[in-house]
Amino acid sequence: MINFNYETDFCLKEETNISDWITKTILEEKCKVGDIDYIFCSDDYLHQLNVDFLNHDTLTDIISFDYSVGKELHGEIYISVDRVKENASDFEVSFENEMTRVMIHGILHYCGYKDKSEDEAKLMRSKEDYYLAKRNL
Repeated sequence: MINFNYETDFCLKEETNISDWITKTILEEKCKVGDIDYIFCSDDYLHQLNVDFLNHDTLTDIISFDYSVGKELHGEIYISVDRVKENASDFEVSFENEMTRVMIHGILHYCGYKDKSEDEAKLMRSKEDYYLAKRNL
């Protein structure tokens, strides 16, 4: 089950449609949907998690905690709404486009995709683009 939680004033539009899109992505990647919680929060909230759990004293747009069991995906995906807004502006894309990119990015990590090397990042970006195109149909 995919759940959306809010630690800020932000609220997703079309939660059901987005949940369906994420579910289809997971199934297409030959995985199963478990309990996945999205938590939308502020820069300050996510920064504190980054310091407390990852020992990184930096801002970030997403932190995910993966509790998956084999191909059954479980986890918590924290997204800074502040950071997504700024990144959307920097990348000259809509806020909605950047938000859905970040959301599917977290899921793709759970599906086993990495982005540490240049080749991994290239594959991750192409997967993001592929699923974003399906979302926008």
